[in-house]
Amino acid sequence: MNTSLEQLIEASKTLTLEVNKLKFSGKVNHVYNPLNYAVTPHTDYLDKYASGKKKVLFLGMNPGPWGMAQTGIPFGEISYSKNWLKIKGDILQPGITHPKRPISGWDCPRSEVSGRRLWGLMKERYKTAEIFFKDHYVENYCPLVFMEESGKNLTPDKLPAKERETLTKICDEHLIKVIKIMDPEFLIGIGKYAEKNLKRVADSMDDSQNYKISSILHPSPANPHANRGWAEAVTKQLTEQGVWS
Repeated sequence: MNTSLEQLIEASKTLTLEVNKLKFSGKVNHVYNPLNYAVTPHTDYLDKYASGKKKVLFLGMNPGPWGMAQTGIPFGEISYSKNWLKIKGDILQPGITHPKRPISGWDCPRSEVSGRRLWGLMKERYKTAEIFFKDHYVENYCPLVFMEESGKNLTPDKLPAKERETLTKICDEHLIKVIKIMDPEFLIGIGKYAEKNLKRVADSMDDSQNYKISSILHPSPANPHANRGWAEAVTKQLTEQGVWS
């Protein structure tokens, strides 16, 4: 195992341990941490694709209920995770599950639209995952899934202020490690929330690296702009930003 991969696996373990200590209140009824129960496929993802210097780091927000929550892979839509990324590994269960948000792992019958759009574009452009990951990597800022009593997804920015601040500190520290290890030229937020986190973290880093920070349209169907030619819009954005030629 190479040094950068060992560092990333260690960083992922530290992140898991740190967020596992946190307690949440307010509207938060259930919390899932896929880095606990889907650690085997997550480690397989790191093992296959995380090592080496990257040109581009894409950053998402936190796991979606039918993607990373099921597979442990950022934007981990089932079919792409299995058939294009070729990720393997047993997926267990969270300690306490929400009845409306079951974890079926590889047998999940739902397809995450965000993941299908993201990986679909990368497959169309790069054909194989190995070619894509030679220069790119996809990470999520926060590994936790938050649910309200109804089962509705709750994003990290909606947490009570003090709890959000504690979580932000932990996630920032992890992101700094990832950036330092991968040494990317471009930091691309998948959505504006992720871009904001990248800017804050880059500003806090005590080095002379001049990262090129921007964002792309988030692929979620909850984003009305994403439902009209998302792949074409993002290809245009990345070309204009100088990430793709």
